[in-house]
Parts: sequence; structure tokens; C-alpha cells
Amino acid sequence: MNYNMLSTTDIKVSEICLGTMTFGEQNSESEGHAQMDMAVDMEVNFFDTAEMYAVPSTPENNGKTEEIIGTWFAKSGKRDQVVLATKVTGPDPNLEEYVAKNLGFSKPRIHEALERSLTRMKTDYIDLYQLHWPERTTNMFGQRGFTEDKNEKWEDNIQEVVNTLNDLVKEGKIRSYGLSNETPWGVMRFISESDKSGAKRPVSIQNPYGLLNRLYEVGLSEMGTRENIGLLAYSPMGFGLLSGKYHTGKDKSTDRRNKFKQMSRYDSSQCYDATALYLKIADQYEISPAQMSLAFINSRPFVTSTIIGATNLDQLKENIESSNIQLSNDILSEIENVHNLIPNPAP
Repeated sequence: MNYNMLSTTDIKVSEICLGTMTFGEQNSESEGHAQMDMAVDMEVNFFDTAEMYAVPSTPENNGKTEEIIGTWFAKSGKRDQVVLATKVTGPDPNLEEYVAKNLGFSKPRIHEALERSLTRMKTDYIDLYQLHWPERTTNMFGQRGFTEDKNEKWEDNIQEVVNTLNDLVKEGKIRSYGLSNETPWGVMRFISESDKSGAKRPVSIQNPYGLLNRLYEVGLSEMGTRENIGLLAYSPMGFGLLSGKYHTGKDKSTDRRNKFKQMSRYDSSQCYDATALYLKIADQYEISPAQMSLAFINSRPFVTSTIIGATNLDQLKENIESSNIQLSNDILSEIENVHNLIPNPAP
């Protein structure tokens, strides 16, 4: 397993991160425990979750993922072997019915969310605390471009958020903080406000990135490289589309894209066409499509860690083993040809 530093911190994370959002919905507690056991045995030291998980979020499964992680920590005694990342939920009127009232990043809400996460996961600190998505109106979750909202009520509170998170670092409740689903403007505002007051900067950006969505490369990759803030790449497999199972008819009714039709980010014909071309490359070079997809992300210099999600141990083992694969220049060149032909079909 390869490891990278979280920006300028002393926190070293595996280049494969265990994503846990299936725990409590597609995976039971025992299955989640088995995944965490395997991940640690295969030298993964980085787990990512969120207060609102499992996904898709419902009143019944809200907070279940963190609870499952907590029972695993209690049973295994391996909290000190894991770099633990979680997230405070951004604004969403639908989630206020059961996650919490007044969602966003006010000081009281951040403190409330953090304390609940600490309790659920049976720990007294979080290694990386992330803002799940921006409070302001911006392009995220499948929106390709920014559209101004003239009725937007958000007032710039980034300095207050920076202060709140830095205070939590000083208290020892969190070791560092990061952003998620962010834009270059948002990241640079956090950097600017941090530098202005001599506060700690964000150390990571968790955004979608993979063969079907490389929009991070447009603006954010330069910013991250020059400011030393690495990408934590989520949805690297396009909700499983890049595994090839949906093209070969090996998918099951219980698979995420079949079970949860509202999760349609990777359902376009362009995504299917691009994936078919990527599958041909994998077949030509006799490499697993999943491992080729993940190895590509691992090869990008601006990526700190790739967040994988699995629903069974065979998938998990295959995904983690992508860390051992180095793609040839020929494969990378052919991947680039497909990207140029059908660029970013899933924004």
C-alpha cells in the first residue's frame, strides 16, 4: 500500500480510503465490520463517513454508518490504527426533517454535529472533519455550470467557519479540516480567510473524480497543486458502472444503480458509451476494469486518496489491490483518447 500526507499535516493516509456509506443500508453491521477488518488487514488506514450516512439517506438509516464504525472500534480496539474522516451536513430542507434543524455551518450546528459523530463512533476526536457541501448556491451534484441565484440568502460566513474549525483543532476535538463538493472560488476563499488570520488551512478537497468525471482537472487541480491541498476522489467507479457488470448483464437487482433509481448521475447514454470504450481498453490489456479505473485515479499527482465503496468482500479486495497496479503509458494514452472523444459525461 502507498501512503500520502494530508497536505502539510503529519497525518499519513493510504492511497485507498474505505468509503462506508453503504453501512446501514446495503450492508449490515456484521458486513460493515468485515469490510473494516479486511481493509485494515490490507494496510488501508483511512476511513471516510458522514453524519447523514447511510446513502441514500432516510430517517431510518440516518447516523447508522457512524454507529457501525463505532461498534467496530469498540470491538476491535483499532481506533489508533485508523485515520477517521467524517462530515457535517450542508443545507438541505429535506434532510432537516431528520438529520438536524438549521443545517449548515454555524458554530452551534458544527458543534452539535461533531458531538453526535463523536458519540456514535465512540471516539473523542476526528482526524479529518469535512464540510459536506457548500452553504451557498453553486454548481455541485451533477450541475455542470454555475447559475447565479438572485434570491440567494447566503451571507459570507467563511471567516466564522474557519474560526470555528480552528477552535476545534485547538480543543483537540479534530486534528484537521477539509472541504467537499467545492469549487475553486470556494477553496480559495477558505485559504484567504485562513491566511488572513494566521489560522490553519483546509487540508483536503473531497470531490467526484474518475474516468466519467474529470472536471476537477479544470481549475481545482492547479489550485490544489499550487496550494498543497490534495483531492480525496469519491465516486471513482461511477456507482459501479465502470466495473462492467451493467454492460455484461452481471448486475443484480440489489446493486446500487438498480435499487436506487434516484441515483442517476451516471445513467446517461454518454456514460454508457464512454464506459464501453474504457471496458475495451481493459479487455485489450487483460486488466480488471475496476482496477484500471482506480489505478488511473491513483496515478494522478493531485490525488491524496481514492475513496472506494464496496458491498461485498470480493469487490473490496479487488478495489484495494488496485494500489499495486501501475498503468503503462500505452493504457494511459488510450484512456486519454476516450476522454477526448467523450469528455466528462457525468458532471
